[in-house]
Amino acid sequence: MLKTMRVFAPLCAALLAAAGAPAAEAPIKIGFSIPLTGEIPKVGESSKYAAEIFREEVNARGGLQVGNKQYPLQFIYENNEAKPEVAVNVTLKLITRDNVLAVIGPQSSRQAVPAGAVANDNETPMVAPWSTNPDTTKNRPWVFRAAFLDSFQGPVAANFAAKQFKARKTAVLFEISNDYSKALADDFRTAWEKRQGKGTVVAFESHGPKDQDFSAQLTKIIAAKPDFIFVPDNYNFVALIVPQARDLGYKGPFMGSDSWGSAELMTLCKDACKGQFFSTHYAAAGAQGATKEFIDKYNKKYGYVPDDVAALTWDAIGIVVAAIQKAGVVDGSTRKMRKAIRDNMAAMKEFKGITGNMRFDSGGDPVKCAVIVEISPKGEFTFKESVCPQ
Repeated sequence: MLKTMRVFAPLCAALLAAAGAPAAEAPIKIGFSIPLTGEIPKVGESSKYAAEIFREEVNARGGLQVGNKQYPLQFIYENNEAKPEVAVNVTLKLITRDNVLAVIGPQSSRQAVPAGAVANDNETPMVAPWSTNPDTTKNRPWVFRAAFLDSFQGPVAANFAAKQFKARKTAVLFEISNDYSKALADDFRTAWEKRQGKGTVVAFESHGPKDQDFSAQLTKIIAAKPDFIFVPDNYNFVALIVPQARDLGYKGPFMGSDSWGSAELMTLCKDACKGQFFSTHYAAAGAQGATKEFIDKYNKKYGYVPDDVAALTWDAIGIVVAAIQKAGVVDGSTRKMRKAIRDNMAAMKEFKGITGNMRFDSGGDPVKCAVIVEISPKGEFTFKESVCPQ
């Protein structure tokens, strides 16, 4: 009898609990297309780390509150290997096989531009946190971003460098096959020549995606005697270009772009990059409020200060989540829910992010400020000044 009661009692309790407790809501699935391997793995790492903090915090509170219900967040991470063709494939997988409600990423414009076409064709909202190339969102009503555009960043970099370095002549070195790098180089050149006149970009050199030796390009650049060199390149190339320029005798300054902002830049570039400047989305050193809270949480959990990719990923998730909550209900139809998210993002008047307040224009692009960062003698990314759209 005692043995029977031992079996029957927990069974009864389980049945009663099941009858009296509401069923757990199905998870809200959001997909991530990020480069966990390839040429910029730190970008994928910081994206995933930021996302995991966000997911864990929400689920620890019982899930995301939508209307009068709470839903656990389920994040599905796919490695796009920093390759455009892989980004297309994993984005399609997330949409058609995993049935995610939205896609975060890709980060780099080289992957985000082709992946954006897939998201738009499949009517699935996508937010590219770090991509600044206009083609990512152009004529794509289902695609958004959390970063400013190259057409804004180019003039910001040109105007700051002219003022900071009292420069008249400049040179540019960029990656020819990278949508981001080439577009920003072009935007910078246009802005510089508008400001300083034709012929003041004294060298405009490019390199390939697998180059490691830049001595040929740098020799031409140094011979042209620029007042500074603009390098709108991924951090892994910057960490090669800057030291090689020094080895060839160049003593002048560099101006960089937001792709310099990886936490791994100083690990790779070391002292050669100290004292240089770049335009980006936020400065970790001296941050306050919600931005500092994020930095402290990230640093405590992972042991290093989050870069702009991590911060922009946090904001991109926040934008999607706010759009889901605005819907007021999670519709059982994935197609209807995706449309509600897209419509709510398009109608969003303002979003207060940790990379700054932003509002979206009709093209899905945020109107927000840029930050100029100086790399300190300690290797920290310190705030220099903020530049906002007119």
